Amino acid sequence: MSSAVLAEIRNGAMWITLNRPDALNALTPEVVSGVNAALDRAVSDSEIKAVVLTGAGRAFCAGADLKFVRNQPGAEAAIGPFLNSVLEMMTRIETCPRPVIAALNGLALAGGLELVLCCDLVLAVRSAKIGDAHANYGLLPGGGSSVRLPRKIGPTRAKYLLFTGEFVPAADLVAPGLVNEVVEDGELITAVERLVAKLAAKSPLVLRRMKALVDDGLEQPSATALRLEILASEVHAHSHDMKEGLAAFEEKRKPHFIGR
Repeated sequence: MSSAVLAEIRNGAMWITLNRPDALNALTPEVVSGVNAALDRAVSDSEIKAVVLTGAGRAFCAGADLKFVRNQPGAEAAIGPFLNSVLEMMTRIETCPRPVIAALNGLALAGGLELVLCCDLVLAVRSAKIGDAHANYGLLPGGGSSVRLPRKIGPTRAKYLLFTGEFVPAADLVAPGLVNEVVEDGELITAVERLVAKLAAKSPLVLRRMKALVDDGLEQPSATALRLEILASEVHAHSHDMKEGLAAFEEKRKPHFIGR
């Protein structure tokens, strides 16, 4: 795996760290390849219960590496394939069968914000700032912020971030629903590990199916989404983990889930 991305399994979680601190962890093909490789490992290992995405240094991610983009031979023609590879990586994060936690250690801008939008849960340090930033450099979003951001926080708030390019404190985005929790600087790892422990105690099958129901339901009329929920519950009734959960409840013990 590339040194631009570090991958480490800790206490049942795959920690993926963008590791270009001098470039504010800006995205390059090397970073995209490294994240994809780490996701492959996370999905193939049943012992991994969650994925944590974070950054090295003072930034989570400052988006695409504009120096890399500008210096490519035939930059105008090269930007399309690069953005497609970034979008594919982000879609993989969004559809990962494990819960994905964004651990914002610092700035999350442009493509960094788009990475955040693909994660299921978001924890941030108090000093972290979040912004779209594309408009600051005459750019259009290429990783989904024009689509995912309004669906996450509403079109009016999304347009403000998109149009102004302002960097907003993470704490200001808790109420709109983009950030789950803000912790003091220096407490991020502890807070994330606490959350991972909660998730690891649950059935991986339940979490995977819940994630699919929520994400698929957002694209459906309520009546359709409710029917899908019932159908999924009928299938789930045959699972080991549901039977184990009910038995543990009756026997007043902790359940032992196996993800089937």
